[in-house]
Order: sequence, then C-alpha cells, then structure tokens
Amino acid sequence: MKRKFCTQQGGFTLIELMITVAIAGILIGVGVPSLRNIMINNRVTSYTNDFMSSLYLARSEAVKRGTRVTMCKSSNGTACAAGGGWQQGWVIFEDTNADGAFAANEVIQVHEALSANLTLTGAGATGAYVSFIENGTAQTTGGASQSGTMTVALSGKTRTITLSSVGRLSVSY
Repeated sequence: MKRKFCTQQGGFTLIELMITVAIAGILIGVGVPSLRNIMINNRVTSYTNDFMSSLYLARSEAVKRGTRVTMCKSSNGTACAAGGGWQQGWVIFEDTNADGAFAANEVIQVHEALSANLTLTGAGATGAYVSFIENGTAQTTGGASQSGTMTVALSGKTRTITLSSVGRLSVSY
C-alpha cells in the first residue's frame, strides 16, 4: 500500500504579506487624520454643550429664585477673574445685590478649568460675566441689556455661542 504525501502547503508568500501590510499602512494613513478631526469636533461640541448647559442653569435659577443669577469666569472658584478666558473655569451664583461678586453661601455651581489647548472667549458684554434677572433676560449689573458671543476653539475648530438680550442662546459652526 502506497502512501500519498501532500507536497503543497497553505499560507502566504512573502510578497503577498508585504502587499497586505502596504495596503493596511495606506488605509491607516488615510484614516487616522479623519479620526483626529472627528475627535477634535467631538471635544469642541462637548465643551460647547457643557458651557451652554451652565448658561441655561444660570438662567433657569434666576427665574426659579426670582432674583439675579450671575455666571462669571473664575480660576479658583472663590472669586471672579478679571482677566483670561472662560476656559479657566466659572462660577454660577445668586447675585441679589447685583455687585458681580459672591459669597460662599451664594454659590450655585463651580465648574473646573477646561482642556489646556482649548480657548473659550467672550466678546462684547459677555467677556467677563453673564447675568440673568428674574424674568430670564440677560442684563448687565448696571442694568443695561446684555448680549454678545462666546467662541469655543480647539485646533482650528470653532463653535460660536450667541446670547441675545432676551436670554436666548444659539450655536453656530
């Protein structure tokens, strides 16, 4: 009885393996930059939503409490900051005397600093603080109508938050 041995072996040749690795490298090279852009867009959107959520909280607390509620930028959570951007953090507080300063018992929310690479700047009357009165409209501590824009930027991607004097918020890309 004769035995038959198989002389062919299955597998890949070195050339086939090199072609497969080259194609995988090309696909990764094309896909990674797209993934990076998606990640940056998601981070900018997340930070924008986080900031808007705080603005909505300040507005709703002003209406609920029937008094002025102010949101100011703060790097330490104990005092409003005179300079820098909103990315350093912010504090929401009940501002019953409309002086733009707060005591520990007036604090509603303290938000920590955002990513170091992010900028969040206010233009016009929203550069230092945003203040809502009991009917939900935005008003400076001096009593004037308050409106303006705040821009969230990271690696060339931006979102602009617009605050109208009636307290309405909108986002543009």
